Amino acid sequence: MNTFFLIFIVLPALEIFFMIKIGTEIGALSTLALIFLTAILGVFFARVQGIQTLKSGLINLYQNKIPVYEIMSGASIAFAALLLIIPGFLTDLIGFILLVPFTRNILFEVIVKNKTKSTNSKKEIDTIDGEIVKKEKDEL
Repeated sequence: MNTFFLIFIVLPALEIFFMIKIGTEIGALSTLALIFLTAILGVFFARVQGIQTLKSGLINLYQNKIPVYEIMSGASIAFAALLLIIPGFLTDLIGFILLVPFTRNILFEVIVKNKTKSTNSKKEIDTIDGEIVKKEKDEL
């Protein structure tokens, strides 16, 4: 299935469906207030998580470690903030899931596990060790 179809047609249709369903249950003004509240809270929590991730990344850099987790975490926090700014309940749910460090760790483990399976299934390349020897004599 085409990814653009899912993003531009199915996702807004689901968002509108959930807004109508929730609006009929709690009222239109309450639904609007809830949408704004989730956007404000989401951006606040994204900022807090982003600052914590930045501090952790700087600590790793000072210890001469590569901050791979922090880079992935920062990207997912930025994507979560984008999802939380977009009005809708489904995108807010996905955004909040990406903001929680526990669920982010689970997501990263699944991605890394699938990535290692695909790289291990590839054909291994044989390597030949060699040494370069110069035949020139040193002159003193």
